[in-house]
Amino acid sequence: MLELVISVCLLDDPNRCKDVSLTYMADGASSRQCMMMSPVEISKWNEANPKWYAKKWTCRPAGRFVNI
Repeated sequence: MLELVISVCLLDDPNRCKDVSLTYMADGASSRQCMMMSPVEISKWNEANPKWYAKKWTCRPAGRFVNI
């Protein structure tokens, strides 16, 4: 299992940032597949959180950022 970790910042205050973890649950997914699907998942997150924008992101094994 992989997680997509997105560094997001407030539109009104670009110096106020945080990391958000989205679990990518595809069985046997590679880091490359996760990165290819990242824009879609980030867009979904942005639609639900319009006051924030994605600054950067990465894919890594789940559990390093948050405990599952």
